[in-house]
Amino acid sequence: MSAYVHRPTASPAEAADWEPRHELMTNIRGIGGRAYPRVSGILRERSWLFFEILLPFMTTAGFVYVYRALQAPPEYVGFVVLGGAMTAFWLNVMWMMAAQLYWEKDQGNLELYFTAPVSMMSILLGMAVGGLVMSAVRAAVVLVVGALVFDVHFTVDQWGLLLTVFLLTLAALYGLGMVLASLFLLWGREAWHLTQLAVEPVYFVSGLNFPVGRLGALGALAISTIPLAVGLDAMRQLAFSGGSASFGTPPPTIEAGILVAMTVVFLVVARWMLAALEQRAREEGRLSLRWN
Repeated sequence: MSAYVHRPTASPAEAADWEPRHELMTNIRGIGGRAYPRVSGILRERSWLFFEILLPFMTTAGFVYVYRALQAPPEYVGFVVLGGAMTAFWLNVMWMMAAQLYWEKDQGNLELYFTAPVSMMSILLGMAVGGLVMSAVRAAVVLVVGALVFDVHFTVDQWGLLLTVFLLTLAALYGLGMVLASLFLLWGREAWHLTQLAVEPVYFVSGLNFPVGRLGALGALAISTIPLAVGLDAMRQLAFSGGSASFGTPPPTIEAGILVAMTVVFLVVARWMLAALEQRAREEGRLSLRWN
C-alpha cells in the first residue's frame, strides 16, 4: 500500500534559493566525510605517531649537529627546526594528496567519487583538511621539542604577518596537491615513481635545511614555482630576524603576495583539470593517457 506524502509546493524563487544552499551543504558534508577518516586515524593507529614524528625528528637533529660542528650561526639551528616542522606538510601533500586519487582508483573507490553528488574539489578539500590536522600534530611536536632540546630562540615582531604567511603557504601547498592529484591520476601507474622522485629534490631546492637564497638562480626559480620554498623563507625571515633582514630573497610581504598568486593559480588549474578528467571519463570511459 502506498502512502501519501504531502509536499508543500515552493514558489520558483524559493526553489531557486533552496538548490544552491542544498548543494553547498552537500559539499560541506562531503568535505567532512573525507576529512573524518584521517583525523580519527591519528588516535586509532598510535604507531603512526611514532613513525611520523620521532623518525623524521632524527633527520632534523642530524642537521642540527652538523651545523654545530661547523660552528654555523645559531639561527641556522632554528632554520633546520622550522624546516623539519614544514616537512610534514610537504610529505602530506605528496603522499596523501597527489597520489591519493590514483590509489583510490586501484582500490575501486574512484567510481564512487565521480558518481557522488559532490564536487571533486570538495573531496580533495576534505582530504586536505584531514591531512592538515595529521600534519599539524607532527609539525607542532617537531617545532616545540626541537626548540626546547636545541635551545632555539625566536624573535618574532609581526605575529599577524607570520600567521598569514603560514596559512597562505598551506593554501598554496594543498592547491598544488590538487593539481598533482589530477596529473598523477592521468599518468596512471607512473604516479608512484613521480611521488618518489619529487620528494628529495624539492627538499633541496626549497632550502629546507638552509636559506634558499644561497642557491642563487636555482633558489630564485624555486621561489617562483614551489610554495614550500616561498613560505619557508618568509617564515624564517619573520621568526629569526623580525622581518628586518633578508637572506638574499624578497621581503616577507612580497613573498606573501607570491603565495596568494600561487594559491589562485593552483586552485584554478586544479578545477579545470578535474573538470577535464570528468569529461574524459564520460566521453572515453577512461582516465589515463594512452602512450602509444
